[in-house]
Amino acid sequence: MKTTIIVNPTAANGKSLKRWEQFKNKLNFTYDLQMTTSPKHATTLARKCAETGEPQLIIAFGGDGTAHEVIEGILDCSNCIAGVIGAGSGNDFGRGFLSFQNAHEVNQYVQSQGLATEMDIGVMHHQNRSYYFVNNAGIGFDAYIAYQVNKSPVKKILNKFSLGKLAYTFFLIKTLVTFQHFDLNVETPSYSRSFKKVWFVTVSNQPYYGGGMKISPQSNPADGQIELTIVHHLSRIKLLLVFVSVYFGKHTSFKEVHQMSAKSFALTTNDYMYRHTDGEFASKTVPQVADKFTVLPKRWKITKLT
Repeated sequence: MKTTIIVNPTAANGKSLKRWEQFKNKLNFTYDLQMTTSPKHATTLARKCAETGEPQLIIAFGGDGTAHEVIEGILDCSNCIAGVIGAGSGNDFGRGFLSFQNAHEVNQYVQSQGLATEMDIGVMHHQNRSYYFVNNAGIGFDAYIAYQVNKSPVKKILNKFSLGKLAYTFFLIKTLVTFQHFDLNVETPSYSRSFKKVWFVTVSNQPYYGGGMKISPQSNPADGQIELTIVHHLSRIKLLLVFVSVYFGKHTSFKEVHQMSAKSFALTTNDYMYRHTDGEFASKTVPQVADKFTVLPKRWKITKLT
């Protein structure tokens, strides 16, 4: 099986490249190396690998964004297996999916039979555009935080001191003071309900986001379902308490946290709201125009470690 390693040298504010320089010396097999140079480049590189038709292992070396891009590039490729080595600042992917922890595991896998597990992926449809998400997608408060984190120099500064995860906490508190609620309508093929004074809604394919927050404890990325988490009718102080409890997956005990599971959701807001897919800005909602979230079952393969 051919092996390609796609490295994002800018992940974790450049620390990914330093880790790669050390990591590669411990690998004992032949591989093709590709370095990304821009956003979405990993998707292009992975798709070119998939188009060859060769059975191959494609390893993403970087943060959650790099993993997302590689997986998007190999969707529906029956001969491709994705492997991930977390070298970013958040690395939520490695909390919800099996990923390589060290070079020994990579060496061992390459020398083995190359077992794999089929996984789901989520997709958000908005008018004529689709956004994929491996981990989760969201609308509202958390999406606006993600937007601010990604465009701010604060994260880069914190990454220099290995404190990148604190960027999310910093903007959480900052946004808590100014964010305005919105109304949300939720529809599934068998369910419809409206929610008032909503802070945020998250659609999850796996449990974690935001650098270790267990937002959707019941999510399983191989069950053909996606989960919805809605937080509404909370004071600003209580919302802060909810976010603290999310790290332990205990927020579900709050009556203001509503969760459900389905194969698809149609979500409609009453105002323009920020959206994210896997922590990346995904434009804004349009008032009274539904965004449809669906799960695509078993559309990619990930390494199965023994």
